[in-house]
Amino acid sequence: MIEYPLNPTTPRSHLPFSPCTKVGPLIFVSGQASVDDAGGIISDTFEGEMRRAVANLQKILHAAGSTLKHVVQTRNYVHDPRDLQEFNRLYRELFSAPYPARTTITSCLTEALKFEIECIAVVP
Repeated sequence: MIEYPLNPTTPRSHLPFSPCTKVGPLIFVSGQASVDDAGGIISDTFEGEMRRAVANLQKILHAAGSTLKHVVQTRNYVHDPRDLQEFNRLYRELFSAPYPARTTITSCLTEALKFEIECIAVVP
């Protein structure tokens, strides 16, 4: 059975996608960026945008019954390759070793976003 877990704090988007899809114990979270609960972009420093994106990811995982500790893979999108050192510093802070499997792509976002993250997690 496919579920689409949401709660009042789940960030929404006007775009045609679900923030999260849950199939059995697997959770697939769509790309999360520095947005408010209505999907409006909040511009900030790279660190501010990354922290807000991961906080949104946490809200969605919580609605699906999971946490960052149960993330098995992330895909990360960094607008400016010069932010990779800061990205790795923050990633080490926000995720615990042994770290999830990870892919990071640079120079791929519009000027409006500095960072975006998606993940696959499991329900503990």
